[in-house]
Amino acid sequence: MTYKWNYPTITPQQAEASRQLAQALGISPILARLLTERGITTVAAARKFFRPQLPDLHDPFLMKDMDVAVNRLNKAMGRKERILIYGDYDVDGTTAVALVYKFIQQYYSNIDYYIPDRYNEGYGVSMKGVDYAAETGVKLVIVLDCGIKAVDEVTYAREKGIDFIICDHHVPDDVLPPAVAILNAKREDNTYPYEHLSGCGVGFKFMQAFALSNGIEFHHLIPLLDLVAVSIASDIVPIMGENRILAFHGLKQLNSNPSVGLKAIIDVCGLTDKELTVSDIVFKIGPRINASGRIQNGKEAVDLLTEKDFSTALEKARRINGYNETRKDLDKTMTEEANHIVEGLTHFAHRRSIVLYNEAWHRGVIGIVASRLTEIYYRPAVVLTRTGGLATGSARSVSGFDVYKAIEYCRDLLESFGGHTYAAGLSMKVENVPAFTQRFEQFVSQHILPEQTSAVIDINAEINFRDITPKFFSDLKKFNPFGPENVKPIFCTHNVYDYGTSKVVGREQEHIKLELVDNQSNNVMNGIAFGQSSHVRFIKTKRSFDICYTIEENTHKRGEVQLQIEDIKPNWKEDEAGNRE
Repeated sequence: MTYKWNYPTITPQQAEASRQLAQALGISPILARLLTERGITTVAAARKFFRPQLPDLHDPFLMKDMDVAVNRLNKAMGRKERILIYGDYDVDGTTAVALVYKFIQQYYSNIDYYIPDRYNEGYGVSMKGVDYAAETGVKLVIVLDCGIKAVDEVTYAREKGIDFIICDHHVPDDVLPPAVAILNAKREDNTYPYEHLSGCGVGFKFMQAFALSNGIEFHHLIPLLDLVAVSIASDIVPIMGENRILAFHGLKQLNSNPSVGLKAIIDVCGLTDKELTVSDIVFKIGPRINASGRIQNGKEAVDLLTEKDFSTALEKARRINGYNETRKDLDKTMTEEANHIVEGLTHFAHRRSIVLYNEAWHRGVIGIVASRLTEIYYRPAVVLTRTGGLATGSARSVSGFDVYKAIEYCRDLLESFGGHTYAAGLSMKVENVPAFTQRFEQFVSQHILPEQTSAVIDINAEINFRDITPKFFSDLKKFNPFGPENVKPIFCTHNVYDYGTSKVVGREQEHIKLELVDNQSNNVMNGIAFGQSSHVRFIKTKRSFDICYTIEENTHKRGEVQLQIEDIKPNWKEDEAGNRE
């Protein structure tokens, strides 16, 4: 794949702020510039960024309806009412249900949890779920990571004498469900200072408020932060502001004293004794939790996350790991089929979106396939299958493009939809798929920017190997945890050479293990270039080339720096006839 390297511009104001920050904080001007790019321009803001503190979390009662929600929960407990914790079947939903259930269960026993079946009930609050609540004597349902559009279902529940508290972070419609309280910072009448919480994050704020109202000290909430960190990383919400504090301390908890269920998953993933990062959650822990809802039922994930006995948790984690292997096989097969369809589309080169429908595809994996398509073709993608007579599916987006707005533009063709900027779910009559495909493409082509549809690597700074000192790397690590709005910085170095020991590695000889020098210093840097073995012949000619990379800690040699090469550009010279020399 050929990437375009995009070099950032810096304003005079940013340059001056960077200079002042570098001087005041005693850090490299390169890193000070990374701070200004993140909107951090004062020493006080920089210190808060580098040292996220739990006391800096916002007062949960600033959130609209929080006082009402807490009062209703306290009343339910005082009356000994049966409470049902209800949530979505994905990572965010299952961690949210586990968090709220585990915390309330410490103080109250008449409580249960419910995860809808992806295949029989679909996304969100279902009539079947309301019926289950009524049949089991539930008087209060706390919904997490869904429910913001469940107008009919909550109305139905009210008729049965069941109250709802909705804790959601998805974009609401104009009409809100008739719930007792709706905790969602994306409401039109929002009063909360941070709107990017995950669904589990909203649940945590609810429990923080509940604790405050009952004189429960904050330290009792800290063991739950590992679940919040898993939700933040998996749901791809910004890791700035309040989410940065929650993710930072959640990772700390995950590494020092994870809950029994998460410890079992960590063990099954082969991550024991490794310092866990956001990447470990995104690529290893999260997919396994998700696999439960994709292949079987999300309730199994909550069973695991609330388990107190480690040997039992390990059994459950191994079963869920088996679901993940099944998921990977389905993912591979369906992605290959989807690629084959895309390659056969007429005029595809001129299209700015992808909409695919195949009624035989497995519903639990279509969101992953949509993600794969956006990664391969750099277009917003919608993948649909047939469920219960409807075309149902998932949408994923490219960086900077709001796929939710594109779907909302087609709302008259849809039976239901919901989501946020980069991910959404939707359903429609099968006969509406062609019209939706046309309308979706129309919106995308009118609103997407050219640079959002091509392979671009954003370079944060041009540096030389002599800049990568132990102090530079130590200061760079303070930018963790990385994620949306605080992406891992990509650096580039021009005119580097093979030190003479670079070689191809990997089972299929697909990677390059590099030892490099640049023409500005005598430093020899180790690097790994995954899937880029095609460059090795040029590298071995001893001619110079440019690299862009992230700076990592070598997992095999603790404390040693390793460059993870994102792309390699040979420095070709051409003769008069245009031939490369």
